[in-house]
Amino acid sequence: MRKIPAEAGSAGDVDDHARRATQSRFKRHLLAGVATVALLAACSAYTLHAYSADAHLGGTPFGASSAARVPATPISLPGFADLVTAVRPAVVSVRVNADAAAHQVADGDDSNPFEGTPFEKYFREFRGPNGQGMMPGQGRQRHQFVKGQGSGFFISPDGYIVTNNHVVDHAVKVEVLTDSGATFDAKVIGTDAKSDLALIKVDGHTDFPFVKLATATPQIGEWVVAMGNPFGLGGTVTAGIVSAQGRDIGSGPYDDYIQIDAPVNRGNSGGPTFNLKGEVIGVNTAIFSPSGGSVGIAFDVPASTVASVIPQLQKNGQVSRGWLGVQIQPVTGEIAESLGLKTQTGALVSEPQADGPAAKAGLKAGDVITSLDAVEVKDPRDLARRIAALGPDKAVALGIIRDGKEQTINLKLGQLTDQKVRKTSSKDESDHQLGSLGLTVAPAADVEGAGGKGLVVVGVDPNGKAAELGFQQGDIILKAGNRAVMSPGDLAAAMSEAAAAGRKNTLIMVKRDQAQHYVAVPVAVS
Repeated sequence: MRKIPAEAGSAGDVDDHARRATQSRFKRHLLAGVATVALLAACSAYTLHAYSADAHLGGTPFGASSAARVPATPISLPGFADLVTAVRPAVVSVRVNADAAAHQVADGDDSNPFEGTPFEKYFREFRGPNGQGMMPGQGRQRHQFVKGQGSGFFISPDGYIVTNNHVVDHAVKVEVLTDSGATFDAKVIGTDAKSDLALIKVDGHTDFPFVKLATATPQIGEWVVAMGNPFGLGGTVTAGIVSAQGRDIGSGPYDDYIQIDAPVNRGNSGGPTFNLKGEVIGVNTAIFSPSGGSVGIAFDVPASTVASVIPQLQKNGQVSRGWLGVQIQPVTGEIAESLGLKTQTGALVSEPQADGPAAKAGLKAGDVITSLDAVEVKDPRDLARRIAALGPDKAVALGIIRDGKEQTINLKLGQLTDQKVRKTSSKDESDHQLGSLGLTVAPAADVEGAGGKGLVVVGVDPNGKAAELGFQQGDIILKAGNRAVMSPGDLAAAMSEAAAAGRKNTLIMVKRDQAQHYVAVPVAVS
């Protein structure tokens, strides 16, 4: 028998050991791979869960402590269906036949009512007999009747409806179309151009659905719903929020509009804007629109204004407002510095009107009205609104600052009436230069039609400081500081006095188109 060499036996033992070792390593790798896959799967599941919880918060799934993580709470938007169902029957469409000729005579010219304001080029508001304005190239023809449309809402069961003045202005016939489709003739009870509000009435029924005015001021960011008749489409509902308060759009002396971003278009004029309680917070009146359509900026007459105006229209057909009889302007930083005031609040009297309550009580140009009945006056608009709301024959106490000293003036308000301002112009020119101020002036006595007081501005350098400050040809400079000016030397002397007193500016009283205002002129320039 042949024996197997020892070396061969040794080699066979080594191969068997290597095979067993290889199998063992394979098993370990396999188990490790399975464990790794399981771990990755678990991490993936955690990642997906964490992301779903944090994605709406903009959070990161890893690295955030559990204490800092906000629980996922779904944000629910308000539903408006119940609100709309409740108040929609009180909202109406208003159709108007208007006398265009009467509107033209009342207008007197083609001027933009927003001229000189930031909205001049962009306003496509609802003014005019048809609620849509004149189209380009459309001439103004006399004795022409036009059809217009707007919106409104019942405020009582016996048929009183609030709308805009410009919707029914010079109306010959007014019809109201309700949400149910019924049509009624309406009559104009009263209009108020200054607030752009009107009251109309449908007779013969005492069961009309109506809505109430809100008594609380809406908060910025509050949800609102606007309703009306845009482009003649009939009852239309849009939603948005209150964007701003107290907007001055240059349409009148009592501007105090609520700005909303609910889409409002032509034909919505006079329609209501509701809060989520179903109360009217404002009347849709104007839009800011470069395109002519809604861009998310609309303006409402506040419910507080409606509440003060409408009862007077119902009782008297017109509104009686208090009248102080002064021309006033804001207190700018430069004006405050030149007068030695600590703040920019109040209203600067540029001119008391002849025979007005203020003039009779001794109010003077240059006085700063700081309070009305012991309540601070913020600015001229604030004073004008409050004086108007008080009504005629009301006794008031005005806190003023005159020559740096506080005083109180008591007076009784008059009644505001519409007044037309006459325009004057000057033609003659002289050659008195006012240095780097950029003005050419002449004594008023030397300029035909300018009167005998002050200096007439007969030239303004467009690149000079005077142009930057708003001086215009034809302006009349009446005073500088406390000095009446009759010559360029008087003006220079007043500037020198201001500089010697350590002031950076001096007040120049300027008369333009029969109205007076102040301009703060830097003494260094003059």
